[in-house]
Amino acid sequence: MTSKKSASAHPFFDMHAHGFVRVATATPHHRTADVALNTAGVIAEAKRAHEKHVDLVVFPELCLSSYAIDDLHLQNALLDRVEAAVAEVVEASAELNSVLVIGAPLRRNSKIYNCALVIAGGELLGAVPKSYLPNYREFYEKRHFAHGRNCRDLWIAVAGEEVPFGTDLVFGAANLPGFTFGVEICEDFWAPNPPGTLTALAGAHILCNLSASPITIGRADDRHLHCRSSSARSICAYVYSASGHGESTSDLSWDGQGVIYEMGDLLAESSRFDLHPELCVVDIDLDRIAAERMRNQTFSDAAEAHGRPEDSFRRIVFEHAYREGDVGLERPIRRFPFVPNRQHALDEDCYEAFNIQVDALMRRIQATQTKSLVIGISGGLDSTHAMIVAAKACDRLGLPRTTIRGYTMPGFATSDTTKSNAWKLMKAMEIKAEEIDIKPAARRMLEDIDHPFAEGEAQYDTVFENVQAGLRTDYLFRLAGHHKGFVVGTGDLSELALGWCTYGVGDHMSHYGVNAGVPKTLIQYLIRWSIETGQFDEACGEVLGAILDTEISPELVPANEDGELQSTESIIGPYELNDFFLHHTIRWGQRPGKIAFMAWHAWKDAEAGLWPAGFPDDRKNEYDLATIADWLEKFLKRFFGFSQFKRSALPNGPKVSSGGALSPRGDWRAPSDAVADVWVEELRASLPEN
Repeated sequence: MTSKKSASAHPFFDMHAHGFVRVATATPHHRTADVALNTAGVIAEAKRAHEKHVDLVVFPELCLSSYAIDDLHLQNALLDRVEAAVAEVVEASAELNSVLVIGAPLRRNSKIYNCALVIAGGELLGAVPKSYLPNYREFYEKRHFAHGRNCRDLWIAVAGEEVPFGTDLVFGAANLPGFTFGVEICEDFWAPNPPGTLTALAGAHILCNLSASPITIGRADDRHLHCRSSSARSICAYVYSASGHGESTSDLSWDGQGVIYEMGDLLAESSRFDLHPELCVVDIDLDRIAAERMRNQTFSDAAEAHGRPEDSFRRIVFEHAYREGDVGLERPIRRFPFVPNRQHALDEDCYEAFNIQVDALMRRIQATQTKSLVIGISGGLDSTHAMIVAAKACDRLGLPRTTIRGYTMPGFATSDTTKSNAWKLMKAMEIKAEEIDIKPAARRMLEDIDHPFAEGEAQYDTVFENVQAGLRTDYLFRLAGHHKGFVVGTGDLSELALGWCTYGVGDHMSHYGVNAGVPKTLIQYLIRWSIETGQFDEACGEVLGAILDTEISPELVPANEDGELQSTESIIGPYELNDFFLHHTIRWGQRPGKIAFMAWHAWKDAEAGLWPAGFPDDRKNEYDLATIADWLEKFLKRFFGFSQFKRSALPNGPKVSSGGALSPRGDWRAPSDAVADVWVEELRASLPEN
């Protein structure tokens, strides 16, 4: 079969070009042992899946015959009708783009097997028998079926056609790299050693589970547990489809649960106990799965330890008929990938993120037996967060907050607002607070180096800025020595990614970089969480709120003629975009074109998708593709081109997010003299022409 291509659509808008495939669970119209009606129900849902551009749709276990029919599975009349039904589904699939995975009982060598059949483009590609047959509580499968654990390198005749049969099958699309999947059936993933694990080690990026699990109290949670753990442990997507309304209720009930996980993340879940047929649709990121397997050497070691199953499994290759062009993206994409998004555990996640920093700083205080913590307080986000972390560390260690020595150091562009906020915060926190005016020392240094500013010229270049930033750090280090303490760094992960810090004797350096693993978007969220959960008193909460509402600025260049202050984000781009770019670059190694595609879907409509809980309405922004591409190219140049030398000399600091950190001793290791050409070229080649 050939794919149907839209001539007018640029490849950039095709999710398949970026490593996504669309999968679905199906709960078809069903009636006990009514093979004709069940077959019609399967075909109807297959057609709906085709219309929704689904690449792979998974049906429940034994969906053609019904599951709960007991000894009717031993009736040849029913088995003959099921084989005829398989032929009907295969014939119908010739006009459909979706790959179908359906359940049916099949005979082979005087045995009956509970099978999953893979059908695509008018062909029956293969049949996978169930490995583990439950024979406890309400299940009696061994009365009717033979297990398939030893079925390898075999074939089976179905409706007059010989097809591969066994538990050694991995299916893969020849024309869609990474679209590989395997099958296990219901009880298989309840086994101590699920067969799907070997299938994943053999190369399957997606595991399909056809299930007829009846519902009892708590069983839905158990299914979630197994799907989540299977997808996380085997680094894959897991597509689970259980039988619904229409099965026999002689002694059991059925809820039709469909869930889709990707590497431990729940992407989609169907409505349960629905009387009507249902498709649960979502797009799987195959590139993300492949990237994690590439990085995770334990996965490769496990494959080697199990005798390299990719060499012993049969690869069933087919030509996938998928719709090319813009079919949208059916996938939840987090606008703020570093920010906690589990609504049911939001407070717990924020508490954890905050206390990773607190605990790390406590340990450093204990190890050094320091007498003071020296922090430069600017009235901005980063120094504010560093100080509240330090305050909590002191509280938990039973140290007075006067252990913290905060210094506000106004320069040539310090605004009254930030200076006032700095003083209010230090007083509210009851720390030791002082002020050092760095302007005289800065003027002297500018005079000594013969800078034009010393002669009255308004030359506000990098040297002018770095003189101020360097002096502040120089003062802090000398003050730390003077007071037998250490400097608590305030620079964050986002600034390190962009190189937005003064190297060496500047805000780049400290004795301990408590914010080094925390991006700007997470700092904003954690400060907001600190206010909302009453981590500090009301007076402190008020000034924290004022700091959140202040424009992000280094305040190193005086305001212009219109009174506008230097804006960080107007120079390096919105932090919410930069943090999005950063996460997908360092955590998954995504191609820039794909990052642009995902960012466009995440940010093109402020009214669509989910925002972090409590996110202010007036800060819900949206960006068009041109804006995203422009800032992404700037990010790539800064990140890959000329910032690594700063990251290669980082002080110690705790990793906070699983999204990664930039310590040269940890997640990210790179040469200091690379160029960004490869990434910029890939981005430009991927984008549609303006």
